[in-house]
Amino acid sequence: MNQLQADVLVVGGGTGGTAAALQAARRGAKTILVSQWPMLGGMLTSAGVVAPDGNELAAFQTGIWGAFLRELNHRQPQGLDNAWVSFFTYHPQIGANIFADWVKAEPNLLWIPEQEPLEVIKQGNKITEVRFNSCTIHAKIILDGTELGDLLELAEIPYRWGWEPKDQWQEPSAPIELSTLMKTTPPKPPVHGGFGGVQAPTWVFIMQDFGEGNIAPEIDIPPINTPELFTNAWQNYDIESFLNYGRLPDNKFMINWPIQGNDYDQNLDRLIGSNSERLQFWQESFYHSLSFARFIQIKLGRRYGLATGTFPIENRPNFNINPDILSAFALHPYYRESRRIEGLKTIIEQDILPIENGYTAPLPLNEAGECEAIAIGNYANDHHYTQFQLTLQPKSLRWGGRWTGTPFTIPYRASIPINTDNLLVCEKNICVSHIANGATRLQPVVLGIGQAAGMAAALCIEQGIQPQELSVRTLQNALLTDIIAPQAVIPLFNLPPDHPDWLHWQYYYLEHPELYPIDGNCPASSNPRYPAKNSHAFEGIFQRQSHQDYRFTLTQGQFTGQTWKLVTLYPEINEQLQNIPTPSFLKVFGRLNFSGNWLILEGL
Repeated sequence: MNQLQADVLVVGGGTGGTAAALQAARRGAKTILVSQWPMLGGMLTSAGVVAPDGNELAAFQTGIWGAFLRELNHRQPQGLDNAWVSFFTYHPQIGANIFADWVKAEPNLLWIPEQEPLEVIKQGNKITEVRFNSCTIHAKIILDGTELGDLLELAEIPYRWGWEPKDQWQEPSAPIELSTLMKTTPPKPPVHGGFGGVQAPTWVFIMQDFGEGNIAPEIDIPPINTPELFTNAWQNYDIESFLNYGRLPDNKFMINWPIQGNDYDQNLDRLIGSNSERLQFWQESFYHSLSFARFIQIKLGRRYGLATGTFPIENRPNFNINPDILSAFALHPYYRESRRIEGLKTIIEQDILPIENGYTAPLPLNEAGECEAIAIGNYANDHHYTQFQLTLQPKSLRWGGRWTGTPFTIPYRASIPINTDNLLVCEKNICVSHIANGATRLQPVVLGIGQAAGMAAALCIEQGIQPQELSVRTLQNALLTDIIAPQAVIPLFNLPPDHPDWLHWQYYYLEHPELYPIDGNCPASSNPRYPAKNSHAFEGIFQRQSHQDYRFTLTQGQFTGQTWKLVTLYPEINEQLQNIPTPSFLKVFGRLNFSGNWLILEGL
């Protein structure tokens, strides 16, 4: 068996693991990235969630997340404005190619695909080696970037799984008592606290409109076929809205439908059980999604079928399914929740909710009074269960003509376990409550968590220290000034990363966290915003319906007489829209999104 050595070992090539490995290598650490699947990117690629949520505003498009969006725009000429659930949708292979190309470009980074961790070797409180199928790797700093926190189990590191009741942290949305639906089996060591019953995973698949008059291949009846579960899947939506939820270019559709769709949460404790138990869950989840695909085809007609050839078919569970069918399905389920470490800092619901009368969550402070934020997010708290609805405290606001989530931050110590010296986590396995995980689990946030963990690992190598000894200010400075993908650590609505004062105000609120504005707007002057090259000019009548609700009726061109919702991701335009008299005749620049009936403004 091969024996390899590295400064930094990242186990898991998902969203966070890929970002961590890239950042560690770019900082100069000799890094090895080991992934289970032949595609890098996890949720964003191999799990098929090619309609990422959150951090959509221009001010929050920083770090590797911002770089990923720019590269997607470059590589997908049809654009990213295709769906209504997200401003950004793309073909899975394009996303995977971006990550693979970035990894290959780093001389300090070795990627070993299609390997799973089998054993962890420890000396005292340190992990010294990790054994995989065909190699053993010794590293100074190790990062767990697996989808389900598998390294935590192998290393017997305490973690949480499932629900915590209200009396644990007094979270507003936590249940006072756990119902039988929230419980499965009591926790066992090394699980500390929580009861089984995490958020529902989804096996995502891609469908295609073959065009009027064309016949798509019939989708076979799966071994487990449950059409009765999908009867009301799009009851409150028309067919077009259902399909356009995750529309991709080339008349394809990501099917990740939350309402009586392909979420699956039967006996979820199997995911952290034996390999055979996890495989059994995978098979059931896959058949559930295949049954949903067949249901869609029966209801909508044979014009619609599976988009074969979307995903690779080698080195993945095949469930004895036709390879053409298999190639329309993601390589593995989309996991919304993982094992979660017991760390030095636990993120709870109060840490992600906006301050009273404000629009931002409080900045996290350590015992010395330092702000310890290392990544940002803004998605609304979103939980998925198939058998009940959970009422959650709201964390949304109207901004740019639409609803968006209120921002929050991730503290550095949430990535550090309490009793292991040389380990960081960089996926959904951070130290977070079950309730707060509904906001911290989203793809852009996890990219930011991964980038910060990778930077922290490289800095520890430079300084010859352990993660808990690293100065958070040193880490923040390295993230803010990274040459390739500088990452924001303070969320500010009106300060996009191309603003000339961006770095000044990031540092200002790190040094003066008590002055952080509760409305999320710093006193920086507005920066001129010029339309992108692919923007189009439109003329029409502007109407303000209500606060942050705008309409625009076109008076020229192909769509004359049609009324569109005006939305924007740019703070300068958001400010202008609030001050335009209504009604007004305007010439604007932007792009039409037919799925959301939006005119996305980039210039006025």
